[in-house]
Parts: sequence; structure tokens; C-alpha cells
Amino acid sequence: MTLETDVMTTCNSMGKWIGPEPELVTEPKAMADLLGQLDQPVYLLSQDGKLAATTQGSATLGNDADGLPLVGFVPATAMSQIGDASFCEDHQLKFAYMTGAMANGIASEAMVIAAANAGMMGSYGAAGQSLQAVEAAIDTIQNAVGDKPYCFNLIHSPNEPQHEINIVELYIKRGVTCVEASAYLGMALPAVRYRTHGIHTDSDGKIVTPNRIIAKASRTEVATHWFSPPPQKMLDELVSQGHLTIEQAQLARQIPMTQDLTAEADSGGHTDNRPAIALWPTIIDLKNQLQAKYDFAQQLRVGAGGGISTPTSAAAALAMGADYLVTGSVNQACVESGSCDYVRQALAQAQQADITMAPAADMFEMGVKLQVLKRGTMFPMRAGKLYDLYKTYNSLEEIPASVRANLEKTVFLQPIDDIWQQTRDFFLKREPAQAQKADRDPKHKMALVFRWYLGLSSRWANAGDLSRKMDFQIWCGPAMGAFNQWTADTFLADYQNRDTVTVGLNLLYGAAVASRINILRSQGVKLDESVKQIKPQTRNALEAYCK
Repeated sequence: MTLETDVMTTCNSMGKWIGPEPELVTEPKAMADLLGQLDQPVYLLSQDGKLAATTQGSATLGNDADGLPLVGFVPATAMSQIGDASFCEDHQLKFAYMTGAMANGIASEAMVIAAANAGMMGSYGAAGQSLQAVEAAIDTIQNAVGDKPYCFNLIHSPNEPQHEINIVELYIKRGVTCVEASAYLGMALPAVRYRTHGIHTDSDGKIVTPNRIIAKASRTEVATHWFSPPPQKMLDELVSQGHLTIEQAQLARQIPMTQDLTAEADSGGHTDNRPAIALWPTIIDLKNQLQAKYDFAQQLRVGAGGGISTPTSAAAALAMGADYLVTGSVNQACVESGSCDYVRQALAQAQQADITMAPAADMFEMGVKLQVLKRGTMFPMRAGKLYDLYKTYNSLEEIPASVRANLEKTVFLQPIDDIWQQTRDFFLKREPAQAQKADRDPKHKMALVFRWYLGLSSRWANAGDLSRKMDFQIWCGPAMGAFNQWTADTFLADYQNRDTVTVGLNLLYGAAVASRINILRSQGVKLDESVKQIKPQTRNALEAYCK
């Protein structure tokens, strides 16, 4: 197809345009360049029956005036206008964009700091980290960003309940006022403790909640818990523990557990593999129902996460009503991530078919799985074998000697007895109840030994221990493959050129351009396919649209 078509056969004139006709462009590339100038309006005209475009002149609706027929129009578009303005206002952000937490510090201090300095929300990957490591990260981030916004992950830890409590107490003590809650299957007391801490009314009687939660969910039953007031039973328990006054508990009944919930579609790591096109409208509808039911003073918001890795996917999420965007997998391949160069390069080469599901370390016994890269590693197969053994046998001793020997030789690379001693020592420090339970329950002991492998496999990957590269656990969703295809043959194809802010700005910019194209399409304008191709831009080029 070319632009040598009679535009009047596909578009109706909506008005007239007057301006400098020598400034009109008709070539697809020139037209694409104009649509990419976000700070300028774009007029689409019919000139001698052919499509032309310009950023100059003025237009009048209706066909009574003189001038060329106006067949399409898009106003100037600011990247800061993407998403819901209240999300940016409440969190003191420039952009409705968030880099999601990736465990074990993959979403690193450097990533959070970079996002904060660019007016984005960055979430530190506290899951899987020791209390000391998380506190060190708090020090680093708070010292670097000052009063700029940042976020820390709060992951539900059913196998380590005391650790979850300790993390919440640490956040409260150190003044971390925003957390990204993930992996929750229902409501838990530590989350309620965090959310309601310091709740009070201001001089106007407005309820003030110093601590905010940005929750992630892919199920309506989980989202319902988050978009509802804290359970009365848990409020009563916090009162009895001295964490809340009776008056504070009464105030807490009037607020949602979270104002912001990310509808998490098919993603890397923990995921239900939900298709975005079905999930997001469902969660948005639920939001509207619960807002009507509880009549919260502040409107509930839904963000989109999982699969956001190209301009069109970002634009699609926004078109379906997403109030903000959350990215994950694409950030792990960035230079600031807590991964190693080997992993970054592997991710930069990944295709959409190079991913699979494997057992999760933190919810191993429950059969919960997460999404990982399968290309270049045997982790998914080996982790799956461990879960099969766990389901088949009741203790390590029941496993046939030949199978145990093979595990020690090919997977663990050390005797199982040595692994158990390391694991027991670890839990005696972190969660003593787990070690004590294992002493009583052989099957639980087996689970902890297998979780040793599952837990360390991600750390080997982060550290770049190439002696264990066939055991690397690399969290990755299909978005990674889509991003790689979009950036192929551009400067972003090289992982060394990928940084958190450049990737984020490109997605915001691309979404804005794609939205402009979709507006013209809705007006009946038929653009050449080459005009619709949005290529990555350098950070310097994008800075002009960040003001």
C-alpha cells in the first residue's frame, strides 16, 4: 500500500484547515516524524484528494470556512499525561510508570534510584533478602533519593511468617511509606499492620494514611481483599496487640487496603499466566463495583502489569483503562539490574517461546509455579524433577539410593546431608520454626532441602557463577521476547545500551505515539503501514518530551 490513495474515500472531512501549504508533507517517513513530535498538534488534510500532514496552521470544525479539508487531527500529547493524573499527584511522580519488584535485589538499589530521579516509581526487590540486606538497601536508596518517591516489595511469605512480620516492622521503623505487595492469596496481618500504622485525621477531618500499598493481583478474589477495608478481626487483633487504638481501628474501616492495584497478567516470576485482554477489564469492573459498595473518599485505581514491553502493548493497556503501567522482565535486562551480564545477554536474546513454568522456592510445598527462561539452562527440568520426588516420597530416606546419588552428582553437586546442615543453620537464624518443624517432619525436611536448590539457583544467576550456569533460575515472561523483537536492529538490541529510564521513556513515548495513531484511525484516516512503525529513541531525543 502507498499513500497514493484518495483519502476522501476512507475519511470524511471534519472541518477546514488554513496555513502554509509549502509546509505540508506527504511522504510516509515525514508523516511518521510529525506524529513523533509529541509537543506539536498534527493536522491530516486532503490535498488534491491525497493525504497530507502538517503541524502548522489552524483548523475550524465544520465545512463552512475556507481552506483544505481537515480529515484528521491529534492534539499535542505530553508523556506526563499518560495514565491517571491522580496516581502521579498522590505518589509525587512525573510519569504514571513503575518498575516492578524482582526478588533477590534484581530490582536493585540502582534501578530504584534511577527511576526516582526520572520521576518514575521504582520498587526494590526485597523478597528473598535477609533483614540486614533490606535495611542496607533502605539506607542506600533513602540517602540517594531524598524526598523523591520510591517503593519496597512486601512479599507474602506463608512459610516464613516471622520474616514477613520483621520486614513490615523494619519498613515502619525506617519510614518506608510505600510498598508493593505481591504473592498474596488473601489478607495477612502484617499487611494490615503496615497499611494502618499512623492512620489519623487532619484538621479538616480527612482520613490520612501515611503508608500506601500498591498491590499486585491476578485473581478477582484476591483483588477483592485489597479493594476492601481491612478485616475487622485483624483490626481487633492489632488493637489487642497495642499497634492500633480503638479510634484508629474505626478510621481503618473507612479505607481500602490499597487504593492502587496492579492487574498482573502473564509475567515473569510468580504468575497465573492470565491473558491481559481478559484480566484487565475484569479487575477494572471489580474496582467500580467495590468503589460503589464502599464509597471510599479516594477513588480506587487499577494499573497494568505483565506483558508491557512494546509501545502497542502499553497503548493497549491504557486504552483498556489502566491508570498506570508496571514493567518487570524488560528491566532485568537493564544495566542497573541485580543480575549479571551473562543473564542480561541471555534475556536480550530470548524469544517468546523460550519460557516455561517451574516450581517456586517460597511456595514449593503448595505447588506454586513461576515463569522462567528455559533457553540455556536446565533449571526448569531439574526443579520439576524435585517437585515430582516431593510428591512421590515422604522423606529423603525413601528416595531410591540411585536417584539420591544422581541428585548429588548432577544437581546438588554435594552430599544431601551437607545441604541439610547448611539449610538447618540458615533457618535457625532466619525462621527457627521451620528448622524445628523439619526435625519433627521428614517430608518438611525434604522440602527444605529441595528449596535450597530452588533458592540458590536464582542467586547463582545474579552472582554470575558460571560453574552453575546450567542451574540458573532466570525469571522471565513473554514480554521479554516481544521487547527483543521490537528493538531488533536498533541500539537497544545490545543489552549494554539498555538502562531503566531509557526503556521506560521509550515505552511511554511509544505509547503516546501509538495512541495518536489510534486516534487518527478512529477518525477514519488510513495511514501507510510504515507510519505506524515506532522505533526506539535515544534518551537524549526523548528528554525534549519530558518537560
